[in-house]
Amino acid sequence: MTKKRQRVVHTANNAAAATTSTSSSRRVSSTAAVIIDSATSDKTLSHASQNPPSLPPPPSSAAAKSAFNDSASADVVLRLFVEPSPFDSSSDLESPSAAADSEVVLYLHSDVLRRCKYFAALLSDRWRNDDLDAGDSDQDRDGESADDLIRINLGVPPTIESGITVLELLYTGDFSNTINSASVALDLLPVALELLFEECVRSCVRFLEAVPWTEEEEVRVMNIIPLLGGEESKELLARVSPGKNHSCEEMLHGLIVSAIHSHPNMAFVKAFVAKLLRDFSSKESAKRVLERAFEASLKVVKESLEEYSSPDFRGDHNETEAIQRLNLHTAMTNGKHLLWLVERMIELKVADAAVMEWSENASFTSDLQRAFRDDAWRNIVPGLPAVMLRCTYKLANAVAAGSILAARQVRKKLVKDWLPVLIVCKDYVSPLSPSNKLLYLDLEETFLRIISTLPMSDAQELLQQCLSFSTRDVEDCPHLVTAFNTWFRRAAHPPQADRLD
Repeated sequence: MTKKRQRVVHTANNAAAATTSTSSSRRVSSTAAVIIDSATSDKTLSHASQNPPSLPPPPSSAAAKSAFNDSASADVVLRLFVEPSPFDSSSDLESPSAAADSEVVLYLHSDVLRRCKYFAALLSDRWRNDDLDAGDSDQDRDGESADDLIRINLGVPPTIESGITVLELLYTGDFSNTINSASVALDLLPVALELLFEECVRSCVRFLEAVPWTEEEEVRVMNIIPLLGGEESKELLARVSPGKNHSCEEMLHGLIVSAIHSHPNMAFVKAFVAKLLRDFSSKESAKRVLERAFEASLKVVKESLEEYSSPDFRGDHNETEAIQRLNLHTAMTNGKHLLWLVERMIELKVADAAVMEWSENASFTSDLQRAFRDDAWRNIVPGLPAVMLRCTYKLANAVAAGSILAARQVRKKLVKDWLPVLIVCKDYVSPLSPSNKLLYLDLEETFLRIISTLPMSDAQELLQQCLSFSTRDVEDCPHLVTAFNTWFRRAAHPPQADRLD
């Protein structure tokens, strides 16, 4: 951002220092300077009034008669140059040749220049010294007095080309064809702001509001917004400023909900949202969003299984059956959502709250056991047991691997509440598919690993419930054999009473 300072106007007696004091009340100038050079002109300015004149309507007829940079008819000679900002290294003039290329002399017309407020104030009769007699000077340019010329030095950012273009627009008013890219609008806008050329400012802002920006252009927009009025910058600010707190989290949550509920091409959308979550800058925000979605889906699954396990039989049989089917389908659909959310949380290592929530579900696991002992689910949602156990396995495996550092009571309850569900699935969910067999074995081994982390008394209680794991030959269940051998080896250790006290 260039440092802003007031415009400086010099005359022979510095009489015009307040030329733009009122006009610039609406905008604060940046680094441009305007100089009326009285050494070569008999036209000087005086403190005749502190109020600039009202802006006349656009002199379209005058502009039609006056040609841009026409030395034959001009009454203003304007030296245009780039005034580099000390805060913008790209605008520094590095050599004398660069300085020479960064200025140009233009022949302009005061009646056209008055289309912008700055020149309207600067060239007003109220600011002129009427005591000067210009009629005694030598004649030049086809009889016109050379002393009739007003000579102005004008420094503008960021380039000579942008300054020339803005001055040309005073003549043509062809904003729609001139402002044809965001880059052009951003080049012209600082000059238009300096000259209080309101029509050009509005055209540049309106164009910027309507077109896409590159990342570099967005930075320039952000830098220029403070120079605009509140109403002018409203749309630009709305585009780059969050409307409320936690808007990123709301956006992420909306994407997750859309991915798991609404979008027809769910697999690809889920993969895309998963990548956004991995790349998101704030891990805490991603954690909060995933936890929110997890709790919502888990609540739906729990309520559906509760209604299925304790149905209301007040309706007729067909109605009750339809409701039961709907409950199972709802549980199955949201169970799949849960599995995807659990995988994302484990991937980002933010599944601590999910493990705690999963371990505090004694009533939910009881409903699952009742449902799986029934036969109704088999033809409706045959994959429901696998989905529930897969969620359990993902969380339990993260705990056993140390990815989630769960407290002892959480580890104990996780096994205690979900071990009966695994046992019921092994007993009632048949025939076993190869994938289910592998899932059961993986979950058995994971539970046994967690049990090995518990105090001896807790491990003793839970291991006795694991005997159903030995459904094959003894030689074919090494994980169960290892778990019991570990417990007995520890039980054979001499008591360490003094250390336990």
